[in-house]
Amino acid sequence: MIREMVCIVCPIGCHMTIDDSDGIKVSGNKCPRGEIYAKEELTAPKRIITSTIKVKGGIHKVVPVKTDGGIPKELNFECMKIISELEVEAPVKMGDIVVENILGSGVNLVITRDM
Repeated sequence: MIREMVCIVCPIGCHMTIDDSDGIKVSGNKCPRGEIYAKEELTAPKRIITSTIKVKGGIHKVVPVKTDGGIPKELNFECMKIISELEVEAPVKMGDIVVENILGSGVNLVITRDM
């Protein structure tokens, strides 16, 4: 089967063609990252989650967080449920780990702003 895909790894946005009829063959990518992205997207898609969590004692009521890597796409809703229940106490620093190895993914949830 031949599929069309736009790479989202960098701002170039290469238009790629993926042929998975005999292995996975990628064309149209301008760098090796596009091929890696296409193969991963077809076999085991991952997403970086960005959100906010409640913070006590901060200048704002919430602080931004994100996963420090991609988690399997099928875990997105479960991850967001966990995030919605979290609360930290100020002060927090950018890069502080809120949840280690979230959902057994090997990825951490980290603060993305000092507060």
